[in-house]
Amino acid sequence: MPEIDIVLTDLNMPRMDGLTLLSKLPEAGGMQKAVVITAYGDMENIRTAMNRGAFDFLTKPIDLDDLETTIRKASDVVNRERKAALVRETFGRYLSNNVVSTLLDHPEGIKLGGEKRVVTILMSDLRGFSQISETLKPEEVVEMLNIYLGQMTEVITKYGGTIDEFIGDGILTVFGAPVLGETDAVTAVACAVAMQLKMDDVNTELSQRGFPNIEMGIGINTGEVVVGNIGSQIRAKYGVVGSNVNLTSRIEAYTVGGQVLISERTLVEGGDEIAVQKSVEVRMKGFLEAIPIYDVDGIGGNFNLTLPSREVLLTDLIEPVKVVYSALDGKHVDDEACKGSLLAVAERGAMLFAPDGLDAFTNLRVSLDGAAIGFDGPVELYAKVMNDDETTNNYRIRFTSVSEEISLAFGRLATGVDQA
Repeated sequence: MPEIDIVLTDLNMPRMDGLTLLSKLPEAGGMQKAVVITAYGDMENIRTAMNRGAFDFLTKPIDLDDLETTIRKASDVVNRERKAALVRETFGRYLSNNVVSTLLDHPEGIKLGGEKRVVTILMSDLRGFSQISETLKPEEVVEMLNIYLGQMTEVITKYGGTIDEFIGDGILTVFGAPVLGETDAVTAVACAVAMQLKMDDVNTELSQRGFPNIEMGIGINTGEVVVGNIGSQIRAKYGVVGSNVNLTSRIEAYTVGGQVLISERTLVEGGDEIAVQKSVEVRMKGFLEAIPIYDVDGIGGNFNLTLPSREVLLTDLIEPVKVVYSALDGKHVDDEACKGSLLAVAERGAMLFAPDGLDAFTNLRVSLDGAAIGFDGPVELYAKVMNDDETTNNYRIRFTSVSEEISLAFGRLATGVDQA
């Protein structure tokens, strides 16, 4: 009988006495409050009834005004408990305990139905996981994801982020909703850096279970969104929508493994605590003007976290390796294939000579004869262009998806110390 709010019961009743009823009510699974109305007003009965969960104890003859006040108080308590249960059901799996407690203490902090609010959005995604998953059994893919998502969730919860949803191997996290903080941008960047540092633990556990290592990219943006309960009567969730969510996704798409890229507004909101190494202006689909994005080095202040260097040491090849490369637009490959050559290599990167020119952050599919790098059979790589070079058309590329065998093949060639 979960739909019943208040139970009025006597102590002396046929078939079941009131004290037994009190002990049975929790089994009904509701939040009902029991008010005992009886002629037995001795202290022993009162104490027993209260110990068994009675909300109040009224003795006969009944004062109707007193009864009305008691029922109103009991109803108020039930309503508060139901609101608390709704908050815990909605946010309990995605927020830290202290944030949930704040919502319970200050329910005005969440406005059901939607409102405009400035938040900081973090979006993470694994690099090249689709190619990795194709070589694994379905249960192995799920096991890998659970290891990764489990450890990332711990970090996000520690930093007070709200996990909006898991999107395959990606995570959409919000800072500033449902609880608005004074340093959401800084905290989001600190969380992102901590997530990248946590990937060492993820890969250690993956290696112990015989799985390949994985890498993650993170994009962060600050801006106004619509936040609230979104959906229908059948299914709804607390989430965010708006162009700034799309912008965050675009920024994340430019990242390589181990990288955190942020928007200009996040950098401005975060202030001097955010350390960046460089910025670049990029033209994104759906946005008319070029948008600057910033490559994060670390976070200072109370967090004091630094990302490891992603500098790739390249070894010059005695003979260039001929390749054919095509630009990727999302998941689609450009029909126009171009010829180029690899001038230097490392386990996770290379120097590509591309006579037709390339833009920074372009995603590439690169094909070559494996014999040129001591590997049997044809080789297909996925990479991202890391620089602009209109003078020499030499481009540093970072592999986003490469098997361990091919990586080792490149590594056997990469024995020098020439730095790209």
